[in-house]
Amino acid sequence: MQKRKLGKTGYLVSIFSLGGESAVERSNHPAEAEAIVNRALDLGVNYIDTAPAYGMGGSESNIGRVMTYRRKEVFLATKTGERSYDGTMRQVEKSLARLKTDYLDLYQLHDMQIREDLKQVLAEGGAIKALEQLKSEKVILNMGITGHKDPALLLQAIKEYSFDCLLFSLNAGDPHYRSFKQELLPEALRQNLGVIAMKVTAVGRIFRKEGIATMEQAFGYTLTHPVSTAIIGISTMAEIEENVRIAKDFKPFTEEEINHLETLTSPYVEEANFFKHHW
Repeated sequence: MQKRKLGKTGYLVSIFSLGGESAVERSNHPAEAEAIVNRALDLGVNYIDTAPAYGMGGSESNIGRVMTYRRKEVFLATKTGERSYDGTMRQVEKSLARLKTDYLDLYQLHDMQIREDLKQVLAEGGAIKALEQLKSEKVILNMGITGHKDPALLLQAIKEYSFDCLLFSLNAGDPHYRSFKQELLPEALRQNLGVIAMKVTAVGRIFRKEGIATMEQAFGYTLTHPVSTAIIGISTMAEIEENVRIAKDFKPFTEEEINHLETLTSPYVEEANFFKHHW
């Protein structure tokens, strides 16, 4: 599979990465989740993203079963939803235990939505102090921040603090409302951050018969931009095969093709950006 450099981390990451939601987070179907993780790794995926919130810990636990015997094959990323130092230190212990590992390649501040979130995590006694301590102890190797609602907030965050990676949404509906690609992406590249894209399909809402009709269009749109990788949640084994095939065959779209795909989403802007409104 094609690989790109994950910014200042220097890691060569597969351009299709496994998201820890959908089938992987189902705690009542551990064998299915384990099979999906294994198949992704077999096909060349080398980056897995998860969070304690996914399946109320089910995602981390399912991934952890595979990490007991394939940890060295994976750049493993999870997150803290806590905003304080103490809360984050408690949460990372639980994540490490579920993931069956003693270190994380990337630990991220999860889902920054409002100014108060950023104020809290960067304050004295905030989550960022926990991340700094964990990094100094090599419990985490890289620090990141994530969000899918407000690009201006993430832009402020990466200007105020030096992160290693940035995770945000990017699909063909993005330019129409609170665009992440217009100002945030160029600044992230200027800082040499590892840029991870999410919400490639808007959890399936991007697809329309007369709009974005195929995964080739949806995934290709995101990959044409200068992101390091895109994380996608998987519902079936067939989806892994399809995404790996697309990633292997990927050739960047022309500017005309990109503009056309953005135009196709114009009639359903809110659905393509639903996570900016409702999550």
